[in-house]
Amino acid sequence: MIAALNRLVDLVEEQLGEELDVDRLAKAVGTTGYHLRRMFSSLAGMTLSEYVRRRRMTVAAADVVRGRDDLLGIAVRFGYGSTEAFGRAFRAVHGAGPGEVRRHGGPLRTQPQLRFRLTVEGSVPVDTRIVERPAFRLIGHATRVPLIHRGVNPHIQRHVAALPPEEHARLKSLSAMEPAGLLQVCDDLDPDGVEGSELTYLHGVAVPGETSAPADLDAVEVPAGRWAVFRTSGPYPETLQNAWAATATEWFPSNPWRSRPGPSIVAVLDRAADFSTATCELWLPVEPA
Repeated sequence: MIAALNRLVDLVEEQLGEELDVDRLAKAVGTTGYHLRRMFSSLAGMTLSEYVRRRRMTVAAADVVRGRDDLLGIAVRFGYGSTEAFGRAFRAVHGAGPGEVRRHGGPLRTQPQLRFRLTVEGSVPVDTRIVERPAFRLIGHATRVPLIHRGVNPHIQRHVAALPPEEHARLKSLSAMEPAGLLQVCDDLDPDGVEGSELTYLHGVAVPGETSAPADLDAVEVPAGRWAVFRTSGPYPETLQNAWAATATEWFPSNPWRSRPGPSIVAVLDRAADFSTATCELWLPVEPA
């Protein structure tokens, strides 16, 4: 995976003025575009599209300062159809337009070329199991919410709090398979994991695929496949969120599995009365790498 990510970085440099075909590269190195994007954003701390934009504007700035070419020529060379579009992207990175930078030589904000390297970590074992499940359904109450990486998501919190106590009990009684009990389901996530991007959150339970959902409940169809199940215990939600991040930075790079599209599921096995601590299972859809 480290080699694949470095090849991706090299390809960005070779094609700064072109559309990047991530799926084609992923296929050439034996993985998927979905997994490659997810690993890139998790390890780099920015999305691939943001990195490409920063690198384009870093290299373009040198041409702007040199003053040899007109701004339209530079814009076209870096994949923009007009000086206006180029100027907006340039200002978003550097904080000043290309005309101002050409006159004054700055300000400039440089994005260095990334290079991924393997470091020795993982001194704490991760409690993980791989399970295979037939197709099943997730039924419950769904809503669209923005992705928040750290801390409690207030949008999800309000959604769950709005349900009456008897509804939680009814949902729990419908649970008919593992992962058991009330579940926190995130679906339709952006592969890049951009904070603020929308996802579907479902508060519900898992049932066999042939089970009909009550008319007042939403349903998410889940195809058959394998799942990596990570067990966490500690302060909530920090421990769970840290484990989620570590799957990309530590677990996937050192195991022969890759992520596949599908919902992520959290089952709360035990918790303190005030939810300050909890023991959870994080279910992520995977396939052999």
